[in-house]
Amino acid sequence: MMRQVIVFDAADLRAESAFWAGIVGGHVFEDDRFHCVFDASGEWRFGVQLVSNHVPPEWPDGTPQQVHLDLHVEDGRVAHEEAIRLGARLLQPSDFDAEEGHQVYADPAGHPFCIGWGHPSGEALAAFVADRLR
Repeated sequence: MMRQVIVFDAADLRAESAFWAGIVGGHVFEDDRFHCVFDASGEWRFGVQLVSNHVPPEWPDGTPQQVHLDLHVEDGRVAHEEAIRLGARLLQPSDFDAEEGHQVYADPAGHPFCIGWGHPSGEALAAFVADRLR
């Protein structure tokens, strides 16, 4: 069995972990130097480790990013409003009326991430993979 957990560096553990817990509708379990973020179903989704000298990435052309997340949602407007309410900064806007699109944001520690809409559903992707593996 393998569990995949994305771990973010941050100087402010509380702000970073609260942000991601809000995004996944979950909870934070705190330690002095590491926070665990669980989603509403109890799955461990993210870790946040204390790095007191963390230098935030400057997307797109400054200090390079190490990783970014693509979050695929049904309603881009609703996800945008929630992300902003939780402390995200919009880095690259897009047209919510487009059939498919994405916007680029930064979390409270400066890590870029995307919110996209109009992409294939999980079921459609599973069917695509199954069809290709036959």
